[in-house]
Amino acid sequence: MGSTSDKISGLANEVIGKAKQTIGRAVGSNRLEGEGLAQQAKGDAQRGMGEAKSAIKKGADKIDDSVDPEF
Repeated sequence: MGSTSDKISGLANEVIGKAKQTIGRAVGSNRLEGEGLAQQAKGDAQRGMGEAKSAIKKGADKIDDSVDPEF
């Protein structure tokens, strides 16, 4: 998965997870609230992975730009 798709999937999981937590609290469902918490954590990790991939790519591009093209 690319960095952009990781970020988008992560954000979607965070939003859905927060919604599940809110609904779970509203209806008194500990199970749904727990699922929401887990999904939000998964989304946070996915988004973090996307950010890390972006940072690595930017660093690699910088290094590539600074290498002498005659080699």
